[in-house]
Amino acid sequence: MHDRQKSEKVKEEVAILVRVLLPDARVDLDPLKELQGLAETAGALVVSGLIQNRPRPDTTTYMGKGKVAELKELVEFHAADVIIFDNDLSPAQTRNLEVELGVKVIDRTELILDIFATHAQTWESRLAVELAQLEYALPRLKRMWTHLSRLKMGVGMRGPGEKQLETDRRLVEKRIHDLKKELEKVEQRKERQVGSRRETMTVSLVGYTNAGKSTLMNGLTDAKVLAEDMLFATLDTRTRRWHLPKWGPVLLSDTVGFIRDLPHSLIASFKATLEETRQADLLLHVADASNPGVVDQIASVYDVLKEIGIEEKDALLVLNKTDQIQNPSQLAALKNRYPNAVCISAKSKSGFGDLHQVVSDALSRSFRDVDIVTSVGNGKLLAYLAARGEVVSTQYSEDHVKVHCRIPQKHLGKIDPKNAKITPHNPAGWVSEGDEEDDQKAAVAG
Repeated sequence: MHDRQKSEKVKEEVAILVRVLLPDARVDLDPLKELQGLAETAGALVVSGLIQNRPRPDTTTYMGKGKVAELKELVEFHAADVIIFDNDLSPAQTRNLEVELGVKVIDRTELILDIFATHAQTWESRLAVELAQLEYALPRLKRMWTHLSRLKMGVGMRGPGEKQLETDRRLVEKRIHDLKKELEKVEQRKERQVGSRRETMTVSLVGYTNAGKSTLMNGLTDAKVLAEDMLFATLDTRTRRWHLPKWGPVLLSDTVGFIRDLPHSLIASFKATLEETRQADLLLHVADASNPGVVDQIASVYDVLKEIGIEEKDALLVLNKTDQIQNPSQLAALKNRYPNAVCISAKSKSGFGDLHQVVSDALSRSFRDVDIVTSVGNGKLLAYLAARGEVVSTQYSEDHVKVHCRIPQKHLGKIDPKNAKITPHNPAGWVSEGDEEDDQKAAVAG
């Protein structure tokens, strides 16, 4: 772990994990395994766990009274400092549990926000995390007095007789407003930045946290980005040039990993960071094939993609870490379930040949093979075709030129039909019927 992350790591607290399983919950073989990974990433020492199945949450304490009593015994036995729920609690439920148990209680969202705050490296990601934290904290201010000195903008701003809580709420609301305005500027700048690179095909890595996206990026591009066996090691987007064999250069981006029930406020705050993914020509959905819960993780990633509005984008499933699968039948079952997936090991670079081929094929699907007829003097269009596509051949007549071109659909759509006639490529030649040439000329002239 980097020195900066060590310095920001909170004092190790003794933690007890809790998960209330509702009827629609996605459950791994070990229902607390992921939460334990999150807690340890945040710097907690996990000593025990508690699970309860319920048809619906208790409105007062989320879990039943008997389980609360059992949890209190565990707290006293282990001298625990914090209870971490793998559920999202309301402010009232959190407050009631803290009163009953006598220790700090945090929920899944607060834990994830804490990890993001520790790992955020850039100014942009720190703004996003701070906004999400403040929006989470606003309805919980009564419980968070000890934290407010870090959140509010300063002392000495209270009017005579004004309550401290009202002041804190006003300051937090103002900071939220300022952060949203600042992030709007960041998003606009990011859109322009990403948009300026649209001349090159772009591929974005997405996937569950710790699926191996950064390791894959290093293997494909020699990017030397941070790749650690930890949750949310990457929060900031990194883009590198990838020379795709038999294709050419494309831009490859690696961004924040997803997770089950990723907080909505966090997704909204990270809109600028996810802009690379939003505008990519192709997504590589990287999944950890060796994880027993990989099927649920794949489903969770699609849920997040749907939430940010890009579930319809062309995506290739990449089953990573296949070299770590001990049981051959496990890999066979995955291949059977996802027949179009590519199996690789980013660490050993096995399967990269297949990956190169399917990515090339997928990018080719976005190209159109067309014939474009325009006037000989239309040098601007001819230069555009040469810069954005692959000019296969050029045929000239007296005052017109026909260009056989392979060009991305996104660039083809920018050509003004008033200045050119575009048709699917006709290998038969310039004239397929007697008077087609005259029709083409008339269409261009018109």
